[in-house]
Amino acid sequence: MNDVLQLVLSGDLAAGLGGTETVLLVVLLAFIVGHVIGWVYMWTHTTLSYSKMFVASLVVLPVLVAMVMTLMRGNIVIAFGLLAVFAVVRFRNVLKDTRDTTFILWSIVMGLAVGTLRFSTALIGCACVAAIFLYLRMTAFGSRHRYDVILNLHWTGLGAGPVALKSVLRRHSLQMHLASERASADEGMDLSYRLLLRDPARSRELLDELEASDGVAYASLSQREVDESEI
Repeated sequence: MNDVLQLVLSGDLAAGLGGTETVLLVVLLAFIVGHVIGWVYMWTHTTLSYSKMFVASLVVLPVLVAMVMTLMRGNIVIAFGLLAVFAVVRFRNVLKDTRDTTFILWSIVMGLAVGTLRFSTALIGCACVAAIFLYLRMTAFGSRHRYDVILNLHWTGLGAGPVALKSVLRRHSLQMHLASERASADEGMDLSYRLLLRDPARSRELLDELEASDGVAYASLSQREVDESEI
């Protein structure tokens, strides 16, 4: 057993990586930095081309890059070997998801670590990156849930008008946004709202109250799993 442990640690110790504690510290700091980058991206992103998978990749990529730099530290041969690996790898299909690219980079880094006899770095890196992906999956990190339903209704031009509908919507929703407003041939208006409901289980009450309001011809709700459009 001691011989196996010595074999696992010998490659990292011979390369001067500082042991498992150094590798763990590098992975932890890179994960924290990636987390900050992901948060800043989420808070500052305003266009429609938002992608949850891209945010998750921003968290993992600093960890993988830090591991690459740890493996290449002080060894020019490994640096050139890594460049050769990226030059050799070719893909017939274009990867549209940044998460897929991250997994490919993860596989390359793990192969590089094992191939250069950095066994403990490979084991620690594999376990840590796998734990990070599981954490991102379990916490749904990167998702921005601002609205969960789309409300479409038709106002016939009678009654108090669209302004009076806001009081009804405020009672049932935490957030409300008028997405579209279009005039119709009968002098009414087609309205579309994006809502974050206080209690999604009471959505039927919202529809009943709207349909009972003066001037509302019909109302319908459609559920949305995510708020952001992904292009």
